[in-house]
Amino acid sequence: MYHSPMNVGTMCKSGTARGALLLLAAAGAASAPLRAEWIYREAPIMGTRCDVELWSEDRAKGEAAIEKVFVELRRIDDAMSTYKPESEVSMVNATASQHPVQITQELYDLIQTSLDYSKLTRGSFDVTYASVGYLYNYPKHIHPDDAAIAAALPAISYHHVHLDPASRTVSFDRAGVRIDFGGIGKGYAVDRGIAVLQAAGIDRAMVNAGGDTRIIGDRFGKPWVVGIRDPDDRDKIVVRLPITDAAMSTSGDYERYFDENGVRYHHILDPKTGKSARKVRSVTIIGPYATRTDALTKSVFVMGAKEGIDFINTLPDVDAVAITPDGKIWYSKGLEQPK
Repeated sequence: MYHSPMNVGTMCKSGTARGALLLLAAAGAASAPLRAEWIYREAPIMGTRCDVELWSEDRAKGEAAIEKVFVELRRIDDAMSTYKPESEVSMVNATASQHPVQITQELYDLIQTSLDYSKLTRGSFDVTYASVGYLYNYPKHIHPDDAAIAAALPAISYHHVHLDPASRTVSFDRAGVRIDFGGIGKGYAVDRGIAVLQAAGIDRAMVNAGGDTRIIGDRFGKPWVVGIRDPDDRDKIVVRLPITDAAMSTSGDYERYFDENGVRYHHILDPKTGKSARKVRSVTIIGPYATRTDALTKSVFVMGAKEGIDFINTLPDVDAVAITPDGKIWYSKGLEQPK
């Protein structure tokens, strides 16, 4: 459940959605039972900061539940990171163009989910974007030239990926194809973290990985409140969203990037061009699951504000906020513009 955005332009000392959540949600804790407490921990996993906050009447139980979440996130990272040559995904990328590769059911299902989103968005989300994306190195300020992009671009197409349910295998129909869960993996990990907490009997909690957050329960009659930052000012929150039992993902061109000669090279690539998408600066999706919101943020980012918001308006279970390069904020029909 989520509510209309509020308080555009509100300042917040934290530069992240997570920071806004911490700052604003604290007001709801006063009416909670005194014998229990909110427990918060964070850890660096999947190349980002991961946070868990939950309510528990037993601190030891709460701490143990958080540790189980971090164990699960690390397990997923070990299996699905393309930065780890021994991961299952790396092994698929190394050999799936040569012969079918038998994979775990978990990986099979996530590839299938990724292909479903590729089809739903008509390729704006494409699990094979890394066929060009691997040529970029943002920390080292490296980007491919036009010739390198043109040579690698034909390998970007989810149509190149084939799953066989009978043998539980995946194969690629041409060399150079690479799958990467950079557009959906953190959301999937967040959902798995929530599942771990629910299995432990936790019913009020937040799990966050970078820009992907999912919340269960409320703060004893009050919603959690998360913020969307100004793309140009990490200390400014431009929209605050009260949500309960929902997920929220934000993607921006300020996350992994470098600037060169007045051009920003960032990690959200348009699968049709192999270059950084430039129609918006930030997209936030609110919906039922983080896997879904994560994938759809990248899709709308590539589509642009008008096409993307029109697309979101066809989906009954999600809403969106998009910020364009000129600073205009677009809202899907399920969110009323603040007055």
